[in-house]
Amino acid sequence: MITVKEVTTNKDLKKFVTFPFFLYKGSKFWVPPIIKDELASFDKNENPVFKDAEAWFFLAYDGDKIIGRIAAMINHLEVNQQNIKKMRFGWFDFIDDHNVSKLLLEKVAEIGARNNLEYMEGPVGFSNMDKVGVLVEGFDHIGTMVTWYNHPYYKNHYEEQGLVKEKEYMENKFPAGNADPALFTKLNDLVKRRYGLSEMNFSSTKEVMPYTDEMFDLFNETYSKLSSFVPITEIQKAYFKKKYISFINPEYIKFIKDKNKKLIAFAIVMPSYSEALQKAKGKLFPFGIFHLLSAKKNSKDVIFYLIGIHPEYQNKGVTAVIFNEYYKTFKEKGIQMCYRTPELEENIAIKQMWKHFDPVIYKRRRTYRKSL
Repeated sequence: MITVKEVTTNKDLKKFVTFPFFLYKGSKFWVPPIIKDELASFDKNENPVFKDAEAWFFLAYDGDKIIGRIAAMINHLEVNQQNIKKMRFGWFDFIDDHNVSKLLLEKVAEIGARNNLEYMEGPVGFSNMDKVGVLVEGFDHIGTMVTWYNHPYYKNHYEEQGLVKEKEYMENKFPAGNADPALFTKLNDLVKRRYGLSEMNFSSTKEVMPYTDEMFDLFNETYSKLSSFVPITEIQKAYFKKKYISFINPEYIKFIKDKNKKLIAFAIVMPSYSEALQKAKGKLFPFGIFHLLSAKKNSKDVIFYLIGIHPEYQNKGVTAVIFNEYYKTFKEKGIQMCYRTPELEENIAIKQMWKHFDPVIYKRRRTYRKSL
């Protein structure tokens, strides 16, 4: 008999976090999280998102054996300030049994209905800085530290339970040397002269830190019109600095300033940690940290994590300045492949930005919704 229980203890929360380690045991493509970091992200005293959000965690059991999990979330900034009456759900994993996925989704629907919300959508996290989407194509490619991986049968479970596609995301890749540098080196000089722009490069994390708050402000401005956007709050900025900046090579962070020294564009690229995380097996110690440090220094694959351009400077060639800086850095580092994080299919501007690199779509993922 299948039973679903709410997680109420730290011991059960660890079971929630580690369930995928059993579900994907032996997978060549699943990338495990660091268990300690995942637990911290669900800790109300650690993650400031809980100042504006609530979460409920559930585990499905067959006797004493865990066979599924789901997180149900309400982001009150989204519900109350943006008037988007959405029940969020994520971290949704299950064996190939439709009764399991059905019972877990019913728990989310119950909470949504109890809070007078209009629909549920997932898989999503608390905000735009979290993972998003169930994989529907590209199962034979290794995952990344910033995306979920899942078995091919997941899609059928969503649709069998009456959920319909809400948003489609694409993931692209291209060789680092795909674009002719002449396409952006000449435009780089022209754009900088025309608008009085200057680039900022960094050699240490300490140099980056004074500018990160301004970067997150620009992130909010850049993405505010996207339908799924929830702004980053002041208190979350400090949390994201601690959580993400240390994973990023400072030379992979590029800032562009105007003539008044105001930040008008930024880009963040991360080395690929996929294989290092697989070797770490969810633990930093005793050896996981060395695998991660080695990847940070030596990985020849990179992930374009974020690009933000102030609305006033969009479609004015500023990306040429960014790409010119990365071309120089990637050539020096011997970078071979570039991967992009999930991007909304409807985002035409992002497609135009990358067209000269001849990107190949190698994964697709979706969120699904259901009325409550």
